[in-house]
Amino acid sequence: MTTENKKLEDIVSLAKRRGFVFQSSEIYGGLAGFWDYGPLGIELINNLKREWWDAIIYDQENIFGLDGAIIQNPKLWEASGHIAGFTDPLVDCKNCGARHRADHLAGKDTTNIDELGELLKDVACPTCGKKTLTLPRNFNMMMKTWVGPLEDDSSLAYLRPETAGAIFINYANVRETMRAKLPFGIAQIGKAFRNEISPRDFIFRVRELEQMEMQYFIKPDMQQTEYERWRKFAWDFLINRVGLSESSLQWHEHDKDERAHYASAAHDIYFKYTWGFKELWGTHNRTNYDLTNHMKYSGKDLEYFDEETKEKYTPFVIESSVGVGRMLLAVLTDAYHEDEINGEKRIVLKIDPSIAPVKYAVFPLLKNKPELVDKAREVYLSLKKKYKLVMWDDNGNIGKRYRRQDEIGTPFCVTVDFDTLKDNSVTLRDRDTTKQKRMKIEDLLK
Repeated sequence: MTTENKKLEDIVSLAKRRGFVFQSSEIYGGLAGFWDYGPLGIELINNLKREWWDAIIYDQENIFGLDGAIIQNPKLWEASGHIAGFTDPLVDCKNCGARHRADHLAGKDTTNIDELGELLKDVACPTCGKKTLTLPRNFNMMMKTWVGPLEDDSSLAYLRPETAGAIFINYANVRETMRAKLPFGIAQIGKAFRNEISPRDFIFRVRELEQMEMQYFIKPDMQQTEYERWRKFAWDFLINRVGLSESSLQWHEHDKDERAHYASAAHDIYFKYTWGFKELWGTHNRTNYDLTNHMKYSGKDLEYFDEETKEKYTPFVIESSVGVGRMLLAVLTDAYHEDEINGEKRIVLKIDPSIAPVKYAVFPLLKNKPELVDKAREVYLSLKKKYKLVMWDDNGNIGKRYRRQDEIGTPFCVTVDFDTLKDNSVTLRDRDTTKQKRMKIEDLLK
């Protein structure tokens, strides 16, 4: 099944049916832009995060981990430009009151309010069909909260709209405690919150999200080299460590109107979701914008003294950032396939085995034969010690068990039968090819 044939509603249905993603607060009617990850969803997410952490922290030199607070001093967001500039263009319908993203209605990635106003002159409201849209205006997406017993301006704070802020304000702490010399990076995985005007497309555009971000601090003359290196890192990671199809990926370079206020250059890797190519992973040149502004607002010296050249300067930063939910959706979309076996429709998630939530499923051929069940439990527990999440299934015939495992992306199914009791071999079935072969238990464990 090609991406063109895949439907978002089929992927959403599978995600709910098999325990990947649930609507948050579902029993109360849900809440737009918020989702819960089920037993298999969190396993897949943890595998994706582990791959990223390994690739960023353990496979690189001089990149250090961090876990910053979700709520920070609001001066941070003033210094970073988010209070003034973290906005989306909004239009209201004067007839029905519906609110929409102006750039989505215009069909153009731009934040230029005047240009959007021209493009939307004759556009009708998607909700009521009337041409009664207001002129576009900027809407700040920061989510507000209050710290302490009073809810007034003195206690106003924000849920962080990105994880990068904590990295910049801890730049000096990490540099000093880790005795880090340029170039070095700081990475973290964490939640961020954005009051999206119109959450949509399942877990793609949400109000609560999780990011994997790395800020790489460099000498100013290293900008181009490091920018291209981290672009390559992102592309290679998605193909080689996540297993996405290269044909489902493409680069998109931001023009001046698209770029974030802090970026002098920006490239996104677009993934081909069911509704078309959309952003998945961003690489940005943040210049020395962040550290310069934090020095200005905090009064702290964040410049770097280069012992080799005896120069003092403000480091530049290359950012590598990807959303966990968007990566999960890309994996589910890329892996979702439908085919036929003996005239019967089969849904299968061809997830790369390295990140599959369940590595093995173990079946006794018959559940009413204690000797088969006991042997199968022995194999199951042995595999579980090594691969953690191994699934046990003795319900229904073997064919139905295979179908259930295919739908959750389990690469291998192991069946214990009467021959197992004689020669200590099992039947190993491959998810993608459906081929089966006999294998000794000791070889299986290797």
